[in-house]
Amino acid sequence: MDIESIRQNKFIKKVTSWKFFFFLLYYLPMALLAGLKVKKLSNSTAEVTVPFKFLNKNPFNSIYFAVLTMAAEFSTGILSLMHINKKDKKISMLVVKIDCNFYKKAISKVRFVCSNGDEISQTIEKCIKSKNGEIIKVNSKGFDSNDVCVAEFNFTWSFKLKKVKI
Repeated sequence: MDIESIRQNKFIKKVTSWKFFFFLLYYLPMALLAGLKVKKLSNSTAEVTVPFKFLNKNPFNSIYFAVLTMAAEFSTGILSLMHINKKDKKISMLVVKIDCNFYKKAISKVRFVCSNGDEISQTIEKCIKSKNGEIIKVNSKGFDSNDVCVAEFNFTWSFKLKKVKI
């Protein structure tokens, strides 16, 4: 097993265990309050769920759009973080654009799936080799408890190699 696979397996264990609570508490407290959970994480796919609960609801008795956006971004971001974590480089990442479509009211738990892991990995590798910033557009779709697509998001991520301080 190579070093990248070992790092990836450690990362997956961290984000799918109870210890992830502390990461969210420190870095993303709103995600913790909203109840975001990483259900699946692999080389190519991330699945994040957000519950339908009092804190996430709007006055129209559906999940507030900002909570849906946070969960969708989290599904693409956690996949990006995993691929960055595999490398022995410091890489910054930033969302530079968001496009979204809402198809149906979200009135149950929503599962966001991002399947662009291979493309993200290639973009990060390209960023490391070229030493320039790279951008990628990734997709996350949200499905309700009946497996109906309630929302679709496209995030444009920018990756840039951080300069080493001497």
